[in-house]
Order: sequence, then structure tokens, then C-alpha cells
Amino acid sequence: MTITRRTLLGTLALSLSIPFSAQAEDAWPSRLVRLISPYGPGGSNDISLRLLAEELGRSLHQQFIVENKPGAGTRIANDLVAHAPGDGYTFLYVAAPYATAEALFGKLTYDRRDLQPVAMAVIAPLFLIISAEAPFKTLPELIAYGKSKPDGLTFASPGAGSQPHLAGELLFRDAGVKGLNIPFRGDAASYTELLAGRVDATLTALPTALPYIQSGKFRVLGVASSERSPLYPQAPTLREQGFLSVIAAGWFGVMAPATTPRPIVDKLQAEVARVLTEPAVKDRLTAQGLEVRTGTAAEFGQFIDNETQRWSVLIREAGLKGE
Repeated sequence: MTITRRTLLGTLALSLSIPFSAQAEDAWPSRLVRLISPYGPGGSNDISLRLLAEELGRSLHQQFIVENKPGAGTRIANDLVAHAPGDGYTFLYVAAPYATAEALFGKLTYDRRDLQPVAMAVIAPLFLIISAEAPFKTLPELIAYGKSKPDGLTFASPGAGSQPHLAGELLFRDAGVKGLNIPFRGDAASYTELLAGRVDATLTALPTALPYIQSGKFRVLGVASSERSPLYPQAPTLREQGFLSVIAAGWFGVMAPATTPRPIVDKLQAEVARVLTEPAVKDRLTAQGLEVRTGTAAEFGQFIDNETQRWSVLIREAGLKGE
């Protein structure tokens, strides 16, 4: 068999590249790592990511920085990371709208196949809140009130296609009641309208609503989780009250460009899971109204697929469109 000079050089190059690549992956991270947040500073996504970045930097002996890239219902950040090099130095702190973007907005500027799951991180349970001065005091009374009105119920939400909006639509559907989503910029505006009696209810994360609950201005009718939340265990689930499919929450996790090497993905996944199970970290997240959810990259990928499928059906049936 004749071995040409080109074949010999190619074989030598391949043999040299394998250990070099393995060494590069073993040495990861060897420089600053960017964690892209799809929201602006100050919210639960940003706060939990900064905590995670701090802990990862400490354990992996390298700087992890948070870059906020808000806008377009998280699609700006998603697109940035989908088109980033798969070298292990840019990751996305993905949020729940990732699973509904295509159903709401149609063709995207990125392909979901350009991103791969790394690790689930946390969920933000959604609590069904009404004004304590409302003429209804329970979930059945709220539904009955909606059915007695020609236009049904009005729900405040952070925007069209948000998890609170979709959870509200799911409740409307399963309760057989008309409903109108009224989007607001931030919780403060929606709470003002709720207290004034201009909207009937909202689904919201707990921390921002808790002062109003403790002062007796808001009443909690339930939580849209599969089980009662340790954040506020006295709130029954909507499932307990007959709405078996009304399960929704905000959620965040880590994703990487699809070309990121598996050893790096596995290393980061293990480290995220380890960090999030630290009691001090869990306590700080609980204070932000977040519950830790860890698992493998494959489990996170399956979770995203399940979320995409079930919400896409609702979006199509309800005729919803993104703004």
C-alpha cells in the first residue's frame, strides 16, 4: 500500500488535534465566560443569574460575567447565543418564552437546533391573586362572577405570550369562561389596577406581591403548580380546585451554542447542579420567589420540548399572536 505525503500529514495532524482538543476542554474555563440574560437588570432572571455567576466563578476559578440583552420577548438574547461560537465561553440563561416564541411570532432569526440544553436552574411559581375588596373570595366565585359578565374576566399580565398570560388563557379555557388579557409594563402597574378594581385578577410571582398579601390588600386563590409551593404552602394548587391542566411557571436554565463540546456541557451542568443545591444558595433563591430545579441536560431538553408542545397547542387554539 502506497502512503502519500498528503495522507501522512493528514493523519499526523489528526492525531495531534485529538489530545490538543481534549486538553483544551479539560482546561475549561481558561478565560472569562459570558452569561447572557434575556432580561434587564433587577428581575428574578437577572438576580438569580448573578448569584449563579458568582458561585460558578468561585468554584471554577474563572470570571463569569452577566450581560443583559433584553427585548423582543427574549429573542434578542436567544439569537445572540444561537450565533455565538461554540467554544464554551458564551451561554444563555434561557427563560420560559423560548418555548413559545415560534408559535407566537412565526419564523425566528435563529434555529432552535443552534442551541443545546445544559442545565435546568429554577422555576418561579405563579400565584392567582385578587384584591381583598373584590366581590368574590374563592376561585369558584371568581369563575361564577366571570360567567355572569358579558365580557367575562379581566386578567393583568406582564405582556402577550408571557407565562402569566398563557396560564390565564388556560384557566379561561378549562373554566369555560370568557377572558381578556390586559398587558402592563411590570407588576407595579398591574397591582395598581387590581387594587382599584379595574382588573379582576392576575397571576404573578410571589415576592413582589407578598407585601400586599401580608397587609391584607391581596388575597391568594391558588398556585398554578403541580404541587403546593414551599414558598407559600397555604395556597392550594389550581389542580386541587378542579383545574388539572392549569400548571404554569416561569423558568430559567442554561443553554449553549449547539457546537459546544460535550465535555464542557457536562462539566457546566454538573457544576450548576452542585451550586444550586448549596443550602445558602437555595435560601437566597427562595427569597426571590424561586424554587431550585436541577437535572441532566437531556432532562432539561425534554422539559423544553414538552413546554413547547403544550403551549403551542394553546396558542394555536386561542389564536394568540406575539406583539
